[in-house]
Amino acid sequence: MKQLPLLLDCEVLIVGGGPAGSVAAIAAARQGARTVLLERQGFLGGNITAGGIDTIYGFFTPGENPVKIVGGIPDEVIDRLRVLDACYERPNTYGSGIGITFSTEYLKLVLEEMANEAGALIVYHAFAPDVYFKDGNLAGVVVATKQGLQRVLGQFFVDSTGDADIVAHAGGSYEKAGEEGPIQSLTTVLFMANVNIGRAKAFGKKAMWAEMEEAQRSGEYNLPRVEGSFHPTPSPGMIEANMTRIADVDATDIIAISKAETEGRRQVQEYVRFLKDRVPGFESAFLVKTGCHIGVRETRRIVGDYVLKKDDVLEGRRFEDAIARCGMPIEDHHAGADTRWIYVKDFGYYDIPYRCLIPHDLDYILVAGRCLSATHDAHASARSAGPAMAMGQAAGLAAAMAVAEDKSGREISVHDLQERLRQWGAPL
Repeated sequence: MKQLPLLLDCEVLIVGGGPAGSVAAIAAARQGARTVLLERQGFLGGNITAGGIDTIYGFFTPGENPVKIVGGIPDEVIDRLRVLDACYERPNTYGSGIGITFSTEYLKLVLEEMANEAGALIVYHAFAPDVYFKDGNLAGVVVATKQGLQRVLGQFFVDSTGDADIVAHAGGSYEKAGEEGPIQSLTTVLFMANVNIGRAKAFGKKAMWAEMEEAQRSGEYNLPRVEGSFHPTPSPGMIEANMTRIADVDATDIIAISKAETEGRRQVQEYVRFLKDRVPGFESAFLVKTGCHIGVRETRRIVGDYVLKKDDVLEGRRFEDAIARCGMPIEDHHAGADTRWIYVKDFGYYDIPYRCLIPHDLDYILVAGRCLSATHDAHASARSAGPAMAMGQAAGLAAAMAVAEDKSGREISVHDLQERLRQWGAPL
């Protein structure tokens, strides 16, 4: 590859500004590391803003006696949203426990402000299609922008792309969903306004599902998923609905995901028509928007120093190198018309080991978010936004520690990392 123009040189380079990457950038920059955050959209938040998934799950365990299991920087994000009257807690009737529903527009502002205040440099509209090596180690990424291809160099990297793009480009090992096992479906989220929310909620979830099944059987509607949910947003009279299902898509294949985007919008029209025709309270409602891009649940999962397994999740396993807790059930949006749920024993939680963030065959890079090292089933639990933010907090702090100590990610003291996380308010 020819020598490309140098755009930036930093200590910690974070690629992907979703919930994991945004928090990682805040954490690294607060430790004094010169931090750059690359994001392909023009704002932060990833699936929970661009994808329209306007609820963060995983701060609490499910069940009748919820336990708070995520804290630190993620708490600060929620506190700022509360000050803006831009979020609320709701008991989730779909299975994941208490969710924090927020205004996607205000979350964009909050994440951006916190990253800027910490001293991180955000670079928007930047996509990283390749990497650089120096002396056998990852040394930078190629960035595609309106200015052409450029280089961004770094000493340490956090891959929070969701798809493990940087690990894959660097030749690191990963498992790709759908190649040798199942793959979770994609979803295009929709927002509707002018909903009589009281009437709609009174109708009930089970009655709505029954109507969906009858509507699909009648042949009058094409509803691939005869379940799903909607909930009020912080904006009066507006709901967000998670109902569509686009199955068996490799979201790293540009042709396949392009077709999926089109199919998602087609399905949205069918579900909007169904809601207006069949569910009380939606008679005068109208479609406001869909997610800026389709919601992707699973693509590449790295092979790390440890692979989180189904039994680790369901048995609520603890690990000496824990850097986050997760109580989310296995929530598998398979290709069928329903969703598979399996809960952690006693509605408890398990630990996410630091080793799940370390690619086993690469140095000076960690991952955070849904590309962690996990099996398909374990991933279906750990992939949610709350655990992703907790992983991002740990990865950003670890990256800054590694730079300060001139060490790789596996050489730093996990004990010291854990102590700093606890000081920040992370429950470990």
